[in-house]
Amino acid sequence: MIRLRAGRPTAVAAVGAHCDDIAIGAGGTLLTLCLARPGLRVDALVLSGGGGEREQEERAALAAFCPGADLRLTVLKLPDGRLPAHWEEAKDAVEELRAGAEPDLVLAPRTEDAHQDHRGLARLMTTAFRDHLVLGYEIVKWDGDLGRPAAYQPLTPEIAERKVRLLQEHYPSQRHRPWYDREAFLGLARIRGVECHSRYAEAFDINKITLDLGDDPCACC
Repeated sequence: MIRLRAGRPTAVAAVGAHCDDIAIGAGGTLLTLCLARPGLRVDALVLSGGGGEREQEERAALAAFCPGADLRLTVLKLPDGRLPAHWEEAKDAVEELRAGAEPDLVLAPRTEDAHQDHRGLARLMTTAFRDHLVLGYEIVKWDGDLGRPAAYQPLTPEIAERKVRLLQEHYPSQRHRPWYDREAFLGLARIRGVECHSRYAEAFDINKITLDLGDDPCACC
């Protein structure tokens, strides 16, 4: 297992097609980042759920998942499951996010996600954020679309437990779903932990990454 560090990010962008996507896919990573870097700027965009109970849940949840952060959250009202029919609105929202943020790290859905809203948003991100490290998070679901991730963020047992507790606490509208439970979330985190020699982890896809393995050009100046 090779460990590469992405420096010390001062700004992160996180996007989700639905309220709870970001927290499910990358909640542990956000907790890890924000606890390690107080004042971290987090620009978050969610395409659906605006104006109702779901938006209220999302605002409370992301505030809890980003403790001490400079959180800037936008929740839109695109209809759930209909992103392909609202492509221009989604694209405009992503471009607006890009224009207002210069993140060191971008958290987004996987391009191979089976859900059309997740997949569509993921493809928008790779065109809007061309020169950024974009990590594609995974969401467990009945489609059975989990793949072979390329990047892992180890989670301490405390962070993994905190993530699950916050998911249960802040999204009561989702508790009735058969996949929305402690065993599913911790089970996947445990499997990803095994794959990276950690107790727990979140895993991500990477579409493209540029390496700079040479000497610092200013090192001899």
